[in-house]
Amino acid sequence: MQGVTRLLLTRIPFYKDVIISSFTCNHCGNSNSEIDAAGKVQEYGVNTTVAITTKQDLARQVVKTDTAGVRIPEIEFEIPPGTQKGMLTIVEGILERAAAGLGSDQPLRRINNPDIAEKIQATIDKLNEFKEGQSPFTLIIDDPSGNSFVQNFLAPSEDPAMTVQHYKRTLEQNKLLALVADDDCGGETEELVVENAQTKAENMEDEVMNFNTNCSNCNAPAETHMKVLNIPHFKDIIVMATNCDVCSHRTNEVKSGSGISDKGCRITLRLTDPSDLSRDILKSETCTFSIPELHFDLQTGTLGGRFTTLEGLLTNIREQLQGTNPFMSGDGSDAEYKSRMGQFLKELEAVSNGEKLNVHVILDDPAGNSYLQNAYAPDADPEMTIVDYSRNFEQNEELGLNDMKTEDYETAIPKS
Repeated sequence: MQGVTRLLLTRIPFYKDVIISSFTCNHCGNSNSEIDAAGKVQEYGVNTTVAITTKQDLARQVVKTDTAGVRIPEIEFEIPPGTQKGMLTIVEGILERAAAGLGSDQPLRRINNPDIAEKIQATIDKLNEFKEGQSPFTLIIDDPSGNSFVQNFLAPSEDPAMTVQHYKRTLEQNKLLALVADDDCGGETEELVVENAQTKAENMEDEVMNFNTNCSNCNAPAETHMKVLNIPHFKDIIVMATNCDVCSHRTNEVKSGSGISDKGCRITLRLTDPSDLSRDILKSETCTFSIPELHFDLQTGTLGGRFTTLEGLLTNIREQLQGTNPFMSGDGSDAEYKSRMGQFLKELEAVSNGEKLNVHVILDDPAGNSYLQNAYAPDADPEMTIVDYSRNFEQNEELGLNDMKTEDYETAIPKS
């Protein structure tokens, strides 16, 4: 018999557009509901790792799209991308749904394949044990679309139990998201264009390069403009801007034009006057940004590379927090969480408006490619300190330097 499916396009406040679908059958009473992202695929994929150690952690709210994969490494359990529909749930709900899915065919499995049924039952028992909070475990959600989200109980401060990493998608992941054709072999990527630009930087200062891309919002053909700029008392940078004629969506990104520096750089500025907000700032995609007085930390990869003013960056951060946080409103929102986040956004707005001074902003870039304007240049700025430091092994690993061979790389490797 046929049932009825109802679709609703709506917007979750402080998050994004979603499509809610609900199916009901009047004949057998069967019903289900799903949630799908209706907005754009984000510029970067996102990998979220959460240590679940208490029953409170089981109540973390989760937005999981159908392109996201879920892993629990302690029991080698994985939900591959595309095998479940998108959902708005909590960590406990993910475990309960996974256990129910594995257990649905267990009666038949015990008859046909008792050995396999026994192994699957052990996994189900372990999932139920995790669901009851009897054992700690690690939950990993990897979403190439960048649209999955796990609640941070300590927001806007960093949650020590949670790690969020943003990454560039592979060609296979772009094919999965239908961003490129299945027979696409890579072609001239944005990275290749940037690499070619870096080799010709000396002759490009007065030239604007153009190359064809697709809009990140509507996927329509668009054109990206790229230009090399020189920041006085710093180095060359590459600015890329895309403007879509179809949906009017605009994006911009900044990349270093001179590679990774020999040392990392930490810049600290104390805001003493509203004019400090007009300082130019270059935040590379490898840079973290923090305001200790507000207990705020912006992790590597968030917002990508930006070349703007300090006021502009603070405004971008505030809009990002409001636009990607689905847990500040609705029936399931926590009153204490909403109050804490609301108070933080007010304080951040006061800083960006110049109303709250005597706070410090810290840029820490292991690649050494971030910059904050010195208003007293070429003299030293009394309110700003710049510290160059040697990177540790973990920082070199994140930058891919530990496996990079820069000496005798042309030497042939003897065949065994």
